[in-house]
Amino acid sequence: MILFYTNNIKNNVAELPQEEAMHCLKALRKKVGDEIQFVDGQGNWYKGKIIGTGKKTVSIGIESIIENYNSRNHYLHIAIAPTKNINRLEWFLEKSTEFGIDEITPLLCDHSERKKIRLDRLEKVVIAAMKQSLKAYLPKINDLTSFKDFLKTQNNLENTAESQKFIAHCQDGFSDEKLHLKNKALNKSKITILIGPEGDFSSTEVELALSQNFQEISLGKERLRTETAGLAACHIVNLINS
Repeated sequence: MILFYTNNIKNNVAELPQEEAMHCLKALRKKVGDEIQFVDGQGNWYKGKIIGTGKKTVSIGIESIIENYNSRNHYLHIAIAPTKNINRLEWFLEKSTEFGIDEITPLLCDHSERKKIRLDRLEKVVIAAMKQSLKAYLPKINDLTSFKDFLKTQNNLENTAESQKFIAHCQDGFSDEKLHLKNKALNKSKITILIGPEGDFSSTEVELALSQNFQEISLGKERLRTETAGLAACHIVNLINS
């Protein structure tokens, strides 16, 4: 199945973005009257027919809508330090979108090796992954945010059955035993997880997160790369909610 994406919808007519339209016309050779399926990234799955084309435009007349298509019973937000090799971060974005994730914030940490990102490039990765995995919800990607500024955005969230905040780190001396995420995360909850850079979070960052009511968690005995840790956390939360 070929799935398209657009959020340009008005009066029961959808317009594909230029890149999507070119793929539809040139690669797939679609024409007026052909059936099209597309999503808007907000949970709606549409079926329709092409009613008009231009050199770089495709108009679709909507015939049916499935609302809240495969909606999830939880919300997962992973704040993760971008890897030095941007391909590894893109791999995480792609695979976490396939598993199911709602929001991603790239984190600028004390030990960060990458301090710049191209948000437009990352957004293209998650759009492609959403379409490939036949999902109707597009994960939100925030701009690169400093660790301290991110914690400020989480100040009003407490650890309850409805909301949980975790930090995964490899340091000793902060608690006698870090419980595995699978033993801490609750289903049907809004979960925020901090994943550090290759050099881990600094001690100052861990202390600051704990002071803001983040809970320490383990992702297992193995030492994981940043992007692997992020994907492991994503998969665990989805398993708990399956």
